[in-house]
Amino acid sequence: MASQLDQLKQFTTVVADTGDFLQLAAYAPRDATTNPSLILKAVKQPAYAPLLAQTVGAHRGQPLAALVDRVLVRFGCEILKVVPGRVSTEVDARLSFDTAATIARAQRLVQMYESEGIGRERVLIKMAATWEGIQAAKALEHLGIHCNLTLLFSFSQAVACGEAGVTLISPFVGRIYDWHKKQAGAAWDEAAQAGANDPGVASVTRIWRYFRKFGIDTEVMGASFRNTGQIVALAGCDLLTISPELLGQLQQSEAPLRRALDEVDAKACDARAVSYNEASFRFAMNEDAMAGDKLAEGIRLFAADTRALDALIQAA
Repeated sequence: MASQLDQLKQFTTVVADTGDFLQLAAYAPRDATTNPSLILKAVKQPAYAPLLAQTVGAHRGQPLAALVDRVLVRFGCEILKVVPGRVSTEVDARLSFDTAATIARAQRLVQMYESEGIGRERVLIKMAATWEGIQAAKALEHLGIHCNLTLLFSFSQAVACGEAGVTLISPFVGRIYDWHKKQAGAAWDEAAQAGANDPGVASVTRIWRYFRKFGIDTEVMGASFRNTGQIVALAGCDLLTISPELLGQLQQSEAPLRRALDEVDAKACDARAVSYNEASFRFAMNEDAMAGDKLAEGIRLFAADTRALDALIQAA
């Protein structure tokens, strides 16, 4: 019997959610995603100390922000030696509310990749799905720079990204689940909230069905999983980015796995087309306590890990 990981690959493009490129080959993902937290975790490992020192040494004297980007790109280049597809590299989260600065940083990252012989078709630039981030992505897509909008927790964020022509979005299944579980407290029923009823799974399912029904080309990549049950419940989603730990669990299991998201069902769903301008987007986010809370928290956490990465690079 094929492993659950191999079964999943029949329906969904599997992406590795890690900066630890030494682990990647075992799971044969097509793409890989990184973020400041994952890169910080990787550079703290002794195996990556020479890479960090070499990269910083080769570009010493450049501004700190440029050195950080050099390290991110170096990890991305190493990842692309292992995966056949794309790597996602994130813009500094501290620029999440600055459209012009996000565009400039994204262009610099792509130029750094191109200087290493990596074509822009193999790079996705990640940024938070704030209004400013979405507008930056819209401009970048027109320039041929493909984007991955992250820290995405709401239907309004997803629709705005689709309208902007973003290449890919990463709705965060696990963090949505975390918020609802915390809000419910002792009343939370894990069994009743599993599978398709998991609030994170339900959010991604709604977005994926809406995009398929209305012919929106933006790829949907479920992210931030807490257990393999959430992954199995989204089999058939365009892509799923999965941590090495959960990839390992899927690889070790031979339990049957079936397609959960079906395009025929999606096109028959009763969703109605909606559209957002800046005012209606901001109001929708204000009305969605979960999305507002988790977006703000996510930016704070990524910014904190970026500052920690800054300190490591300065000390290298």
